[in-house]
Amino acid sequence: MTAPSNDIAEFKRLLQAATAENAQLRSELAIARDRQNASAGILRTIAASPSDARPVFEAIASSSRRLLGGFSATVLQFIEDELHLVAFTPTSPEADEGLKASFPRKIADFPTFALVRGGETIQFPDSEAAEVPELNRNLARLRGFRSVLFMPLMNRATPVGMISVTRAEPGAFAADHVQLLQTFADQAVIAIENARLFNETRETLERQTATADILKVMAASPSDVQPVFDAIAANANRLIGGFSTAVLRYIGGAAHLAAFTPTDPAGDRVLQASFPVPFAQFPPYRLVANGVAAQLPDTEVEPAARDIARARGYRSMLFAPLMSDGAAIGVIIATRRATGAFGEHHVRLLQTFADQAVIAIKNVSLFNTTREALERQTATADILKVIAASPADVTPVFQAISDSAKSLVGGHSSTVTRVIDDLLHLAAFSTDNEAGNEELLNSFPVPLSASGIHSRVARSGEFAFRSDMQTEPDLTDAMRELARTRGYRSILVIPMLRDGVAIGTIGVTRPEAGPFPDKAIALLKTFADQAVIAIENSRLFNEVQDRTRDLAKSLDDLRAAQDRLVQTEKLASLGQLTAGIAHEIKNPLNFVNNFASLSAELTDELNEALAPVPLADDVRSEVDELTGLLKDNLAKIVQHGRRADSIVKNMLLHSREGGGEHRLSDINALVEESLNLAYHGARAEKPQFDVTLKRELDPAAGQAEVFPQEITRVLLNLISNGFHAVAKRKSDDGAADYEPVVIAATRDRGDSIEIRIRDNGTGIPHEVKEKMFDPFFTTKPAGEGTGLGLSMSHDIVVKQHGGTIDVATEPGAFTEFTIRLPRSSSFPDGRRG
Repeated sequence: MTAPSNDIAEFKRLLQAATAENAQLRSELAIARDRQNASAGILRTIAASPSDARPVFEAIASSSRRLLGGFSATVLQFIEDELHLVAFTPTSPEADEGLKASFPRKIADFPTFALVRGGETIQFPDSEAAEVPELNRNLARLRGFRSVLFMPLMNRATPVGMISVTRAEPGAFAADHVQLLQTFADQAVIAIENARLFNETRETLERQTATADILKVMAASPSDVQPVFDAIAANANRLIGGFSTAVLRYIGGAAHLAAFTPTDPAGDRVLQASFPVPFAQFPPYRLVANGVAAQLPDTEVEPAARDIARARGYRSMLFAPLMSDGAAIGVIIATRRATGAFGEHHVRLLQTFADQAVIAIKNVSLFNTTREALERQTATADILKVIAASPADVTPVFQAISDSAKSLVGGHSSTVTRVIDDLLHLAAFSTDNEAGNEELLNSFPVPLSASGIHSRVARSGEFAFRSDMQTEPDLTDAMRELARTRGYRSILVIPMLRDGVAIGTIGVTRPEAGPFPDKAIALLKTFADQAVIAIENSRLFNEVQDRTRDLAKSLDDLRAAQDRLVQTEKLASLGQLTAGIAHEIKNPLNFVNNFASLSAELTDELNEALAPVPLADDVRSEVDELTGLLKDNLAKIVQHGRRADSIVKNMLLHSREGGGEHRLSDINALVEESLNLAYHGARAEKPQFDVTLKRELDPAAGQAEVFPQEITRVLLNLISNGFHAVAKRKSDDGAADYEPVVIAATRDRGDSIEIRIRDNGTGIPHEVKEKMFDPFFTTKPAGEGTGLGLSMSHDIVVKQHGGTIDVATEPGAFTEFTIRLPRSSSFPDGRRG
């Protein structure tokens, strides 16, 4: 009975052990789930608070204290050179206040920083131990804890803060607690980095949006910079989080208020009343004249800025200069209510807006300058059109000049005068006041010796102006009266100069007093030059009319010369045709001559062979008669063949005279001649032959150093092959709608010239294409081709001229030969070696 009892006891023991282990596993599982839930909750907080890490820090502090069984937990963040308390778990009101009062503090003054800056975890198992820094001991007594665990927050090997967890009893923290706190530290770093990236991205997007908005305003206001300044002031103030922003421009030695963001009516009036202000009374001018932004962290320490700062309600200022070509042309000023320096990113942002303001100023200046230039060019073009339309009469030109001068200078009236026989005559005028027109007309003509400004300018050849016709002392009463009657106060007069002598004047008046700008003087000088051109054109036009008869005779002579050139070209074309025919006749003619002579000798041998043969008398007589007739015929064939051979030789000598010369030749002319020669040769051989010839000759093809006779041979070959191909397709297909076409084209290729011969004939099979340049290879029927044409053409183009010849073809569709000839060759002289 003992054995069963022992088994039961052992079974109970094992069951108890299993139960205890199961309970332990459940406890560990619960802890693990609790930690996972805490981590998940922190991650959800990170996701829900992308721009602010503080809620994450609070969640981390709470979870750290709870899961580590701690007394309290804190999260500290390093911001610049200070340590800031960003989250903590409360204990008692007094302890919490003492904790908050301990921060922020300089990082260098906090001894724990030196211990964790390398990324190591630090523990104080007993805060009362001698090795614990006094600051930490005092803080432990204040808060009521005896042990503490410090976990650094490391971002790219750089400490950015720390988490601390405390317990009321002394003792070291377990390894799994250290590991858990490291997890929370990593999550805190993620939260810090996420918030930083989110805020940087948001700020960047806001800046880009502001920049885009300003660029849109620039595009919408190309001639007025004011809307751009308003947009820059508003965006700069918003993105910097400032109290107010102003844009100032430097004009005429003073700072002028160009735009500002309003605050309150009283403060705005103070700001507006402060400008314009001379540079000597405006310290920011010198402060940022070197192109570098400057700050005034506290306006109370600067007497020059104190009064307006108090009136407006701000305490700190940021200055960003507007720099153009190394010189300050203005400044943007941003203010804040609080004292202290602006962040570096705010400095860069304001400088960006300053750069955009400069761009806007330049754009408006460029736009207005371009518009003025366009208006002047348009006026100049219009005057040139009038000059072209009125070659014999300058009056319309003078009127157009007068109208344009008045319009573009913004004048009240304008006049154009001419010098004729020492008198100044009124040639044209424009005015806004009709009342003084009769008096103006009655004041001309006037002698050059008169005292008026027009006469004086015509005598001296130098421009002159009057800034005020009512106050200048050396004016006559008549001059003042004319100005009053016509309604102007200032006048500018420019001379029309031909070979340094004035032949007239152009004058413009304005209703307001003051000097004329340089651009007005330059514009009137341009119009004066155009008036001189019009006068010269009129004179030249009459001279041209006088020479018209001489030119007509010259034209007749040129036409006669042209007729001779045409005849010469025809003769040259005939010579080419002769050469082609002679070349074709010579070979078969040689065969005829040689076989005729041989046949005559064979006839004699036949008679000798028949002599010993017994034949009837009548047969012998008939044989002798026939062989005699045959021999006579052969003799006549030889005689006429030799004559024909002599004619062919003479034709060749005539047609090839100078044919071996290597010289500059007009390629278009060679192609044209070859095309005509081949066509007429084909028509002579087959009168019913018909083909459409198309020429696409590039006028820029020009000349090349070639052997013209040889290139002609090549072209005749290719064109003739094209004729053969289209004729064959016509006969094979028999289609009524098929139109045979041969195209000859040239094109300028820089250092070479391209010649293309294309036909829409039978095309070339691909297996034939590979052999087509081989000697004696031909696809023509027997007796129609020698197989040497393309081979010789290849040698002439490639070997003799250093060019290329290629073929593109599609059976049943087309064939196109492309020749490339270099413009210059390597021959040292003008002859073949």
